[in-house]
Amino acid sequence: MTRQPRAAPLNGWASRGRITAPIEEFIVKALVAAELEIRKLRHDPIQLFTRAVQPVLWLTIFGQVFTQVRGIPTGNLSYIDFMTPGILAQSVLFMSIFTGLVVIWEKDLGILHKLMVSPAPKSALVLGKAIGAGVRSLSQLVIIYIVAVLMGVELNWNPLAVLGVVTVVMLGAMLFSTFSLIVACWAQTHERVMGVGQLMMMPLFFASNAIYPIQVMPKWLQVVSQLNPLTYMVDALRNLMLVEPAGTYSLGMSLGILGAVAAGLIALCGHLYPRLVR
Repeated sequence: MTRQPRAAPLNGWASRGRITAPIEEFIVKALVAAELEIRKLRHDPIQLFTRAVQPVLWLTIFGQVFTQVRGIPTGNLSYIDFMTPGILAQSVLFMSIFTGLVVIWEKDLGILHKLMVSPAPKSALVLGKAIGAGVRSLSQLVIIYIVAVLMGVELNWNPLAVLGVVTVVMLGAMLFSTFSLIVACWAQTHERVMGVGQLMMMPLFFASNAIYPIQVMPKWLQVVSQLNPLTYMVDALRNLMLVEPAGTYSLGMSLGILGAVAAGLIALCGHLYPRLVR
């Protein structure tokens, strides 16, 4: 008698396929949602440059003035070098923190209701919006790099370092845009989302290491800074952007915290997202 081939390997491959299929489907739907967000840039590309005015002013005016102040301990770095990664992080924060306003606008136009009845998981829709916010923020990276070069900042042009900066900018934008979406799920109106966004921007920025080292802060503010995700974004950028890495924490730690917080917020927002259409 001839022996029949064993079916176990096929079953193993089939079960593995059943596990990976939902993940692949989730990623595809998230990328479709992201593509819809990125497509909006064609209708209003000017906003990418108008949003860059404030960080450019910070670099060219605030940075130049405080470079002359010797009381801020930045080690071997000039103050403008120390500040540049912080201003890039600030620019990403300011672009991302009002993402919730777009969702409220979509809700008022009825667009969000159509998306909610689609078979796409709500977390995939949130991830798509977060990726779209990250792509928008890459324009700020280009502008800050150009201004930094003109001001003589010593940047690290290693391709892996530049790729790392892109990754950090994407993660930071995804984190803060998702936080804004969570606010929108609670606030439900333009006025409340705008108010909470404006309320949170300055504390997040000034309670971080963006424009001064953590060591010069009061003890209580040091604790707040260590709980602030913007601190780890700035720290990762300082490790990657500058010729002389100036981060306080390891790059792996900063990336891990940003990724974990972003993933947690996306999962939470996916659970809260249906509240927008109730």
